[in-house]
Amino acid sequence: MKLPAFGGRLRGTAVLALLPLLTLTACGSGDTGGTAAVGAQASPAPTTDPVASVRTVDSVAALLPADVRRSGTLRVGSSIGFPPGAYYPNGSDKAPAGQDIDLADAVAKVLGVRLRRQDASFETILPALGSGKYDVGTGNFGVTTERLKTIDFVTYVNDGQGFAVKKGNTAIEKVTDLTQLCGLTVGTGAGTTFETTLTAQKDECAKAGKEPYDVKVYSENAATLTALQQGRIDVIMSTINGLRYQASQPASQTTFLGEYHRLDVGFAFKKGSPLTKAFRAAVDELIKDGTYARILRKWGTSASAIETSRINPPEHA
Repeated sequence: MKLPAFGGRLRGTAVLALLPLLTLTACGSGDTGGTAAVGAQASPAPTTDPVASVRTVDSVAALLPADVRRSGTLRVGSSIGFPPGAYYPNGSDKAPAGQDIDLADAVAKVLGVRLRRQDASFETILPALGSGKYDVGTGNFGVTTERLKTIDFVTYVNDGQGFAVKKGNTAIEKVTDLTQLCGLTVGTGAGTTFETTLTAQKDECAKAGKEPYDVKVYSENAATLTALQQGRIDVIMSTINGLRYQASQPASQTTFLGEYHRLDVGFAFKKGSPLTKAFRAAVDELIKDGTYARILRKWGTSASAIETSRINPPEHA
């Protein structure tokens, strides 16, 4: 899954102020990257560090393949774009922060390995797993039936799909059926579950005797937000947690319309990866010792907590 891409010139200052939150590299919603505006100030990351006290658990680390235990490293393709998932609070030349960053770092500590994190655009990570470029991918990847054909997942939160509009737009109050979008222009990220959902169900409007909705795909979150504020799109489809966080930032001038479809979110691996059992056990260890709850509380995503990690669960109906 990808996390969100989010008017006229009068609102340019507000948009620029949000750029560090929205445009940074490789957003989990499917961004291919972007650069924070010069002089824009990023929202500071929470200062608590629930990962600091995590220690290696030998029984869990023993589940790793022998070659990984010997090397002590894992290559991670990481899509980094906006809070609360993953973003650069202090610029792209500094360390990233966010829920996905903390969870990956905590899992690595349980497993006793180091992460070699490489920023990558959302839509390139899953294919790169199959080619062996990365051992694991992070980027708020939703577990879908289609992805399960080629990718293994180890779940760590339950997020999903939602919608947002420009603040003050009362024409749409909630989206429970995609026919409510008929005649509108919807903005979303490239290579995401949102794009797939919108494309697959586009003919529902014609079946209902309505004008089809138009889908605009953006490679950067800032471009999506600008399009919304300038009236070039009517609504954004992206992650629940990302859109909810976005709406809490006054400069974004967006209103979250609520949840549309829940999806499990997980670490991504090539099909048949020997790493999945170790990662599942590590996530469960973090849930058991309370670190998991502290990480989600830090990032305001406790509503997305899971009780236990799973490997390749079926997509939610």
